Amino acid sequence: MKEIILCKYGEIVLKGLNRGGFENELMKNMRRRLKPLGKFDLRSAQSTLYITPLGDGIDMDEVFERASKVFGITKLCRAIGAEKDIDSIAGVIFERFGDVLESAKSFKVMTRRSDKSFYLTSPEVSAELGGKILERYPRLRVDLDNPEVTVVCEIRGEGAFIHDTAVDGAGGIPVGTSGKALLLLSGGIDSPVAGCMMAKRGVELSAIHFEAPPYTSERALMKVERLAEKMSEYCGRICFYTVPFTKIQEEIRNNCPEEYFTLIMRRLMMEIAQQIAEKNGLQALITGESLGQVASQTMAAMVTTDAVCRMPVFRPCIGLDKKEIIDISYKLGTFDISIEPYEDCCTVFTPRHPRTKPKLEDVERAQSYYDFGELIAEAVENTRSKMIGGY
Repeated sequence: MKEIILCKYGEIVLKGLNRGGFENELMKNMRRRLKPLGKFDLRSAQSTLYITPLGDGIDMDEVFERASKVFGITKLCRAIGAEKDIDSIAGVIFERFGDVLESAKSFKVMTRRSDKSFYLTSPEVSAELGGKILERYPRLRVDLDNPEVTVVCEIRGEGAFIHDTAVDGAGGIPVGTSGKALLLLSGGIDSPVAGCMMAKRGVELSAIHFEAPPYTSERALMKVERLAEKMSEYCGRICFYTVPFTKIQEEIRNNCPEEYFTLIMRRLMMEIAQQIAEKNGLQALITGESLGQVASQTMAAMVTTDAVCRMPVFRPCIGLDKKEIIDISYKLGTFDISIEPYEDCCTVFTPRHPRTKPKLEDVERAQSYYDFGELIAEAVENTRSKMIGGY
């Protein structure tokens, strides 16, 4: 029996006349994601993406794992096809579920009949198949509320498909349908979560990281690159920019009032990020800020940061508390990397008593004690880039 994967659409079905564009982007993302694993036939029908392996020896466990991380899919399952008649369907059930039915005590059959021309209704199909299962395994009992085994039968235009309960997919809409943005990616917990949350809304990500050797190490940079690699399992391929930031941080330390160090640093980061974004056709910035989490993330502090911004700044974590952000990072697989003890440049020259309610004019005055224009241009000019991720 040949196993296929059924990937059920989520929001895509609500896109009306634009639905075709969303489906095409989803197909393209899925094809790229599965390309290293072999050849597949991908086709769309009845709000479902069908993934059929072409050839033997394909690792379907890995196919399923990768497909479950592609944004745009809300449910997915591994299924076996059958002819649209009860005997053929029952034969596939015995082949697919025989071992578990043999050892189970209870079961139920769920039928979904999208092909309304089929000669039996959904309840009738379930009753017929349930009867055949009881004939084969008479010690079983039907339990509609809490069965040990659930057999799902879908009657579609293309045929019948047998599977167990579907699992949740990544949800959202396909990456590439909502523009391009630049994520300020630190080595912490929040920014990878913010990036993936925006990718879930269809944003194609690039990422920018600020390094400050010798205050930050090569291992700190490698850690952030590994975070980007882990994110790419959901977000797709990421263009990763590394900005040399040491000289700027030293001049902030040497020339600006200490209580404003972090705010001035963040303003300069936003300016550099905007220039990189503008050079590369990116339309917005993304940060991992959560309101009130630290001194630089109060509302007053964000006002001073946004004052230098010429493009939208998305903060998808803004209303989440730390536990909520950590829970998402566990799901994404980024948490264990984020907590590795390698410092990023945001922790360099941290003020002992940072301002939590700064006034914009005071921050601008503190920043004006040194002309950072040439250093900003130098940092932009010396920024390095590389592609991270497999698709």
